[in-house]
Amino acid sequence: MTHSLLAVLIGQAGPIGGAANHFVSWLLSYGQPLFDAINLFILALAGICEKVLITPPPWLLALIVALLGFWRVNGGFAVLSLIGLNLVIFMNLWTPMISTLALVLAASLLALLIGLPLGILAARQRLIWQITRPLLDLMQTMPAFVYLIPAVMLFSTGAVPSIIATLIFSMPPVVRLTVLGIRQVPNDLMEAGRSFGCSELQLLRKVQLPSALPTVMTGVNQTIMLALSMVVIASMIGGGGLGDVVLRGIQQLNIGLGFEGGMAVVILAVILDRLTQSLSTPPSETVPERLQDMLNLWRLG
Repeated sequence: MTHSLLAVLIGQAGPIGGAANHFVSWLLSYGQPLFDAINLFILALAGICEKVLITPPPWLLALIVALLGFWRVNGGFAVLSLIGLNLVIFMNLWTPMISTLALVLAASLLALLIGLPLGILAARQRLIWQITRPLLDLMQTMPAFVYLIPAVMLFSTGAVPSIIATLIFSMPPVVRLTVLGIRQVPNDLMEAGRSFGCSELQLLRKVQLPSALPTVMTGVNQTIMLALSMVVIASMIGGGGLGDVVLRGIQQLNIGLGFEGGMAVVILAVILDRLTQSLSTPPSETVPERLQDMLNLWRLG
């Protein structure tokens, strides 16, 4: 079916589009075993993420997220997270939210596994940065819908093409900000490390990465946020989750359904944003200090 569809598209496309269609057809003819292996790997990764998230009862996972927010952010964020997640449960959108979160985590993990080493190499090797930079520009400026076409052609529809399209869309920030963070390390720190006899690997591990960590974590945060922003678009090719809820609301002109799906996406986005932002710096207060602050606030009330 895919080959017949490509034959139609080749006849309709212009010279450049036709060349692109011929290239995809060649990939389908000679690279199918590779795509099957990638498909199995991504399905397994997404399945593991979803199984881990769906195993605890909803109330327990909501409590764990609230406690994590209390430890990393503050008490107010923990309370709001608990209220927001219970609102998702009340709207009967917990299972779609878990599917969306599993997709986001799988795509973000793959983006980080590729983007962080690539950013480190590009920061240390100018040639790699000169090759990588135009590709990142292309990935960031190309409309998100365009990513769906080759993903569907190579992997059909479902979770796998959704994750791959999300991976391509969300990877550039972590690469760019890793390069920026490493290049902004002060020269005096680099010279101090070399004077103590650090090798290049030790210099990277003990000087550059710790100094660049806040900037790198900003890239991680942006990657996760961009991955989440793709959920509605990915639902058009079978991504499922909350994006499917929003898409059904649009297709059926059901304002209430679309509003509930959008609200669940916003709740998930705020929680992921604040938690990932908190990882770049140590907590401003210890857990006992935060408990004391909440007790004092309770007594004043």
